Amino acid sequence: MLYLIGLGLSYKSDITVRGLEAIKKCNRVYLEHYTSILMAATQEELEEFYGKSIVLADRELVESGCEDILRDADKEDVAFLVVGDPFGATTHTDLVLRAKKQGIPVDVIHNASIMNAVGSCGLQLYNFGQTVSMVFFTDSWRPDSWYDKIWENRKIGLHTLVLLDIKVKEQSLENMARGRLIYEPPRYMSISQCCEQLLEIEENRGTKAYTPDTPAVAISRLGSAQQAFKSGTIAELANYDSGEPLHSLVILGRQCHELELEYLMEFADDKQKLRQDVIKDQEYFKPAPWVPTEEDDN
Repeated sequence: MLYLIGLGLSYKSDITVRGLEAIKKCNRVYLEHYTSILMAATQEELEEFYGKSIVLADRELVESGCEDILRDADKEDVAFLVVGDPFGATTHTDLVLRAKKQGIPVDVIHNASIMNAVGSCGLQLYNFGQTVSMVFFTDSWRPDSWYDKIWENRKIGLHTLVLLDIKVKEQSLENMARGRLIYEPPRYMSISQCCEQLLEIEENRGTKAYTPDTPAVAISRLGSAQQAFKSGTIAELANYDSGEPLHSLVILGRQCHELELEYLMEFADDKQKLRQDVIKDQEYFKPAPWVPTEEDDN
């Protein structure tokens, strides 16, 4: 059996009882280690808590060497641990498909993830549209495919969850070209860097999917004892010190309910300014009034 087990957001004890029971009977345990991190637990603490050794699974192992993970999983129990929920990343779907093609039984044990815990900021989950990922820009690579998804969400009034990039066990271009297995220190995108990149692409595109005055809410260390929220415009949050990782950002849609706004105001430096910013933003994508045509008259 291959078990895909969600670990939750932060603590070693966030795992479900069923997930813990499954780990304890597994012969091998892998921890996916590139889409997110467990903020309040080290590998050693997890191993002590589970009573099992853990193999850290980087992107290369999961995407290219997954046969090692699936080896003998038709004869013994293997656990693949994922911070958050197992299906928070598409690579995990691929792992399940590969297992099924090999006739390996799969059991998925779910847990909390940023995709549902984001509701802690006060925005209602059914008012969210497409989720996008913001990667670190480089001098030669500044992707903006996510921009159109934000524009689509905003046009129909929905909020956009922006997941911020993390870099774990990444090589520099020079080391990669020279074949040197030297890895860069881990990097985690901050709220300010995300907002700066948002503003840069909007300036380049110029179609106003959002503006510097568009309201947003910064989410930091969600699920931990140090979780924090900050409401403001994208321009204001570009100067916000969000502290230690991990971080996410939500760009508001124009259909911001009064209860949502009331909740967000608790995280604003200037509550009345936030209210006015939201009202102004709601007008921007407001549908044009219906005007009857000759066809309607007929």
